[in-house]
Amino acid sequence: MTRFRILPFSFLPLMALLLLMAFAFLPSANAQDTAAKPWPVAQPWAVKIVIVATFERGADTGDIPGEFQYWCEREHLTETIDFPAGTHPIRANADHSIIGIVTGMSLVNATSSVMALGLDPRFDLTHAYWLMNGIAGIDPHVGSIASAAWANYVIGDVGRYIDPKDMPKDWPYGWFASGAHMPNQPPQHRKEVPDYDNVDLYTLNPALVAFAYGLTKDLKLGDTPEMQAFRATWTGFPNAQKPPFVLVGDTFASDYFWHGATSTQYAEDWVKLWTGGKGTFAMTEMEDSGVMQALRRLDRAHKVDFQRVMDLRVASNYCMPPPGHTAIESLTSPFIGYLPSLESAYDTGNTVIQALLADWPKYGAKAPGE
Repeated sequence: MTRFRILPFSFLPLMALLLLMAFAFLPSANAQDTAAKPWPVAQPWAVKIVIVATFERGADTGDIPGEFQYWCEREHLTETIDFPAGTHPIRANADHSIIGIVTGMSLVNATSSVMALGLDPRFDLTHAYWLMNGIAGIDPHVGSIASAAWANYVIGDVGRYIDPKDMPKDWPYGWFASGAHMPNQPPQHRKEVPDYDNVDLYTLNPALVAFAYGLTKDLKLGDTPEMQAFRATWTGFPNAQKPPFVLVGDTFASDYFWHGATSTQYAEDWVKLWTGGKGTFAMTEMEDSGVMQALRRLDRAHKVDFQRVMDLRVASNYCMPPPGHTAIESLTSPFIGYLPSLESAYDTGNTVIQALLADWPKYGAKAPGE
């Protein structure tokens, strides 16, 4: 039980005076709002391009790069904007046509950072193109390290799991869809869930994907002697042995940094399951379904145009070990493709960005396919 103490009557006037003085020094709501906005919300920036990276290793320029650094240095994103609802300041170029965001790694960081940006009144993003641009693990059945994949589909990992020690003996792995009773079985409620409420499937604008791929499919991406030697160990995987190239392939997002042949088989099957056999698993990463969920909701709120969203993932590593090696050995080895993949990410993505900006009267008014 809470006990109350009755104050002496002579103390009450002094207490009232102290309370009045305290309230007099509190900032008003208007003062707080003004301090939080570096420029008037009546004049938001009309942004044309949003670059979405997930991490930066140190500074934004001048040191060992993360996903964001080449964009900052080469697109002259020299203006820094406070972004207290995010994980990293926003960067912008001089005319504010391009801004860049670092979401933070993992689904929860990516979702909340993109949602915060989309709701920020300082930016008009209604005509902006979004480029999800980051490194990933590639399926050696479809490509090689430093290769770049434009996604038609972004796939999430929401489902059920039974540990392999406890699962039925004839199951290939323990993952299966919510509402299903075994792996590779569609959920019973699948047809009852509208696409905009499906957290495992995000379909991007196919005309924009074709436009981006058409501009970049013949790019010659960087290669190194170390990568060439490593690719040679992938006997029996012809696509893993190719020099870096641009492809169309889909991305699978999971908060688990998984690795291995069994998990790769699951990812291949999972992408086929959710796309009705139309998609091809290419890249594994940890953010993109969260990014797409935020953008899809922002589209419904008329803050962004989901038809202007692009997803480009570039391989820093393979998602399973080469022949003759174990999964733990492969997972804990240095990523030979790390720096080349960052170059591929910028070179491939920027080719499309510059094409959009060069003909902005056309692409600002309508996205490809509209």
